[in-house]
Amino acid sequence: MAALIPFPDISPEIFTISLFGLDFALRWYALAYIVGILLGWRLVLRAARTPRLWRDETPVMNAQQIEDLLTWVILGVILGGRIGYALFYQPQIYLANPLQILRIWEGGMSFHGGALGVILAAWIYTGRHGTARISAGDLVALGIAPACCWAASPILSTQSFGAARPTCPGASPFPPKPRNIAPM
Repeated sequence: MAALIPFPDISPEIFTISLFGLDFALRWYALAYIVGILLGWRLVLRAARTPRLWRDETPVMNAQQIEDLLTWVILGVILGGRIGYALFYQPQIYLANPLQILRIWEGGMSFHGGALGVILAAWIYTGRHGTARISAGDLVALGIAPACCWAASPILSTQSFGAARPTCPGASPFPPKPRNIAPM
């Protein structure tokens, strides 16, 4: 039998506030998204303010344009992540009741859908503003790295997925079924 490190029992919710009979919870996953997006945004601003990184020392976007794009990116993450979850993981439920996609408080985001949402949002934004798409894509890719890293961390820490029991020494066993799935 392998020696295993016990996995801590961390609640997926940081805190819950009840207002007018409704419960609003801040989850680790949401906080990780927020921190990741903020770190990515700051990294992109810093890159844009470093002239030697750009051809002719002229960045493709200024700080105001980056902040405008950030709004599009956030919408792309949320809408793409939610629609991706509905289409990739539970299409039968959401095709039977499409308005249920809007119930984001019940959980369910897809990394793949979020990534596609960000790409689509950046594509639309750059097209509308005449920004060089390849160079703007470099900025978006730079900002995605910390966002993805931060967004993935609570999946591990709050046991949001199931996994096979490990057999190697020093591994952390996850429960056989996810415990952090939002109710349907």
